Amino acid sequence: MNFRNPFASVTFLFLTLLPIAASANLGNDLNDGQHVLLMRHADAPGYGDPVGYQIDQCSTQRNLGDYGRKQATLIGEWLKKQGITSAEVISSPWCRCIDTAKLLDKGPVQTSNILGSFFDNMSLEKQQTKQLEQFIQAKLGDSNKAPIILVTHHVNIQAYTGKVVNVGDMVLVKVNKNGQYLSHQIYPSPKP
Repeated sequence: MNFRNPFASVTFLFLTLLPIAASANLGNDLNDGQHVLLMRHADAPGYGDPVGYQIDQCSTQRNLGDYGRKQATLIGEWLKKQGITSAEVISSPWCRCIDTAKLLDKGPVQTSNILGSFFDNMSLEKQQTKQLEQFIQAKLGDSNKAPIILVTHHVNIQAYTGKVVNVGDMVLVKVNKNGQYLSHQIYPSPKP
C-alpha cells in the first residue's frame, strides 16, 4: 500500500500486528499460572434446555448442531495456531459442552458440576461462582502446569467475569492467588 501520510502507515502497521501480538500472548499467558481460558460451548440451536431434560441423557438436551461441531473444531485449530497443542480441558457435564471440549482436540476431557449451568436456578449463581473460584485456585496450584481450558455456559461466564459472550467465544481470565477474577481479554470465536 502506498501511504502518503506517515501516521497512516504507522497506524496501519500497528492495527495489522495487534491481533498477532495478542494471539501470541494467549499461549504464554495460559502457561503462567495466573490465567485460565473460559469458553462458552459452541453453537447449539435453541434456547435453554427442553422441559424434563436429564444431564446423563444427551438426547433430552439441547445439543450442538452441524455448525456447532464445525465451530468447535475450528476453535481447536485456532488454539493450536496460538501454541496451545494440549491442555487440561474441563467441561460442564452438559452434552453440548462435553462435545465442544472433545472437538477442541486438546487432550482428555474431564467434567465438573461446578461448570454446570445454573440457568434454571439462578439462586445458585453466588454459591457456584464461589466454588468456581476455589476450583480455579486448586487447579492453578497443581504441579501440572498445562494450560487450563474450562468449557461452560454463558451464565457461568457472566457471573464470574461480568461479561456476556456469544457461543464459542473464549475469555482469558487473569486471577489472583485465590482464584478470584482480576481482569480478562475476550477472544471471539474464529470465523470459518
